[in-house]
Amino acid sequence: MRLTILGTGNAMVKECYNTCFALTQDGQHFLVDAGGGNRIMKVLADTNIDAVDIHDIFITHEHIDHLLGCIWMIRVIATKMNQGKYEGDLRIFCHSGLADTIRTIAGLTLQKKMCAHFDERIQFVPLQSGDQAEILGCPVTFFDIFSTKAKQFGFTLRTGDGKKFTCVGDEPYNEKDYEYVKGSDWLTHEAFCLYGEADKFKPYEKHHSTVREACKVAEELKIPNLILYHTEETHLAERKELYIAEGQEYYHGNLYVPYDLETFEI
Repeated sequence: MRLTILGTGNAMVKECYNTCFALTQDGQHFLVDAGGGNRIMKVLADTNIDAVDIHDIFITHEHIDHLLGCIWMIRVIATKMNQGKYEGDLRIFCHSGLADTIRTIAGLTLQKKMCAHFDERIQFVPLQSGDQAEILGCPVTFFDIFSTKAKQFGFTLRTGDGKKFTCVGDEPYNEKDYEYVKGSDWLTHEAFCLYGEADKFKPYEKHHSTVREACKVAEELKIPNLILYHTEETHLAERKELYIAEGQEYYHGNLYVPYDLETFEI
């Protein structure tokens, strides 16, 4: 399975895209969040991911840097449906309240011929913590991350060769989710900034963590592979080196700080 990091930045970035990614297997893609706008179409094109091969989208929560790109994906896919260029259906996974939000925004901003596919070929799948689904032929379990800001879900996916991939959303890992996260081979975790610059960026006020906290979590959970994203961008050119240098003080597994469009085999 291939992981493509489509965006790595927080809500206010300008030089990179908002955090979102895709998992790919056998030519099909599972899109996780979609960023804040129509740049989602460019990053998908840049990574050779065709919308006609996306049949599952998961939106973690309602914040605009994760949500609004989904409206553009609905527009693109519904248009292809109307043109006879999209086979099958699209499933959008999210918590029940968020499904209503997406429907409302789409209804106010998209043409009726696009929204006409809702509940037919575009299906909203409302989630409760612990719900399971099969995506890309793999078992996926969704879970509430107990966000302090807006209701938010993460997920685990078990690959065909038994690897466990876990996304805990864009807030710090919560110990209440230990039963879901334990035993993960890969963990994606937000790291708003370097610990050494916490006074400057004030991540704790935003309910985010620093590189140090994210790495300490992965070390305690014995996660072999950790990906850090959802960061500030003032150090974009040097971010990889700076974050890895700080992170290796607290974490001894494989630490990755990707730039937009990087890919991994998981």
